[in-house]
Amino acid sequence: MSLAIIGGLAVADCKDRMRRPAYAVTLLAAVGLGYVAAPEADARWVVMYIGHHRGVYNSAYTGTLIALAGALWLTLGGFYVVRNAISRDQSSGVGRLLAATPMRTAGYFFGKFLSNCLILASMVGVLAVTALVVQVARGEDRGIDPVALLAPFVVIALPVVAFTAAMALLFESVPLLRAGLGNIVWFFVWLVVAIGGQSPGAPLGGIGVHAVAQSMGLAMAEQGIDISEGGFSLGLVHLDTPLRTFVWDGLDVTGGFLGGRLAMIALAVLLALVPALWFPRFDPARGHGSAAAGAVEEPVTPGAPLAGASSAPARPAVTTTRSLPASVVRRRGGYVRLLVGEFRILIQGVSPWWWLGAVLLTVLGLVMPFDGMILVILPLSWIWPVLVWSRLGTQRYEYGVDAILGAYPWGRRRLIAEWAAGVLLTALAGIAPAVRMLAAADRPGLAVWAAGALFIPSLALALGVLSRTHRLFQAVFLMWWYAAINGIAFLDFMGTARPDGVPAGPGPLLILGVAAALVGVTYLAGRARGQVRA
Repeated sequence: MSLAIIGGLAVADCKDRMRRPAYAVTLLAAVGLGYVAAPEADARWVVMYIGHHRGVYNSAYTGTLIALAGALWLTLGGFYVVRNAISRDQSSGVGRLLAATPMRTAGYFFGKFLSNCLILASMVGVLAVTALVVQVARGEDRGIDPVALLAPFVVIALPVVAFTAAMALLFESVPLLRAGLGNIVWFFVWLVVAIGGQSPGAPLGGIGVHAVAQSMGLAMAEQGIDISEGGFSLGLVHLDTPLRTFVWDGLDVTGGFLGGRLAMIALAVLLALVPALWFPRFDPARGHGSAAAGAVEEPVTPGAPLAGASSAPARPAVTTTRSLPASVVRRRGGYVRLLVGEFRILIQGVSPWWWLGAVLLTVLGLVMPFDGMILVILPLSWIWPVLVWSRLGTQRYEYGVDAILGAYPWGRRRLIAEWAAGVLLTALAGIAPAVRMLAAADRPGLAVWAAGALFIPSLALALGVLSRTHRLFQAVFLMWWYAAINGIAFLDFMGTARPDGVPAGPGPLLILGVAAALVGVTYLAGRARGQVRA
């Protein structure tokens, strides 16, 4: 099959996936990050600085700042957006059609890689426009230099997102990493890339931070600015006083640096094509493992079509003139049965090893010293069910039963029952810390725990309904959880940050307010789509 046909298929696949809500959410987050990365002169936060200085917001500095910040975000959020390339072909039946074509497996993976790259590159392009808007809005230097503005996105951001596109394809083709476990593993891989990629010895130039820091250091030295007081930093940092400024005209792209970026793109192509060695391309004639290779990411729930079931349309039912009796809604005890049913659906297919881990965390939480329990067991208890939480609000879409559930007579009650099932799971996962706080009369901690138990399923349900995919919650919650355990108090919904023995994060009323707002947004979104009725 020619490259033109592969390219056409890649463009068509890219357009289809760009219509998904997850793409819009991730893109808006990237634009928001780009705008926040370049705060006003009197702001008390910064994303990039060197030696208590930042560059004047000219084209070179603004473009580089947003390119670096965007590259960090797209290697995480973008991964979860493009991670469904193969599973969508399997679930939609397109994979069976492709198995009957003369397309080679390598050509299939190259087309999917191009599609992933186009999706992430479109986000990079929007970030470049954001950089232009930010430079004009800040007004420190309104002279637009298109080359200086766009060059960082080409030499810094694009190679990094190409690597991300290839890794998403590789993860999806490896059986162990295809499901939700791969999403968790990638988060920690991203941490290694985000931190290690800033070091001077990072392979292939890393994410480009060292070259930028070295260039800025030379420019500051030429301007007589002492940078011995502090080094280069990329990440959200709170400031006591505003930073001083210096002028930087952009990165001088050397042959070695450019060669490293091209090598990163070549490595990405290689990683994208490697799965062709074992992937059966949806062809049942290629023997054992063909069905698993393209399986959807989650276990089949009751009512979903079984793998291998006939896809031929069923014969129309014979109709008669006799009317069927109207169904009778049993109200007594109905909500309890509904809650039990939603909880069973939520935990359907969970491995016994997962339950063993949950029991082990509970036992350790009951026997460990109180301080150790707060710092270790509480965060672990409320990250352990992340793959199960991410099912909230998504299973109806991923298994194609949203139309059936839309006809449910008590849509609002079903939504509340699904949310309550998530709350029940959260409470069970964190029961040991709650018991210890109750025994220690730790009322502030217990109040934050109760608010957090309501907040987590509210966030999961809202993101699931809005994006219709479990990957968005997994990405957002992992980042939020990581920030909380690293002492960022205003994001600590668990109460682990306790400088004086009292939770230093947001108060329980604020957490409850956010949870209520998320549930309200979920309800309104369901009403707007006609899926929730009173």
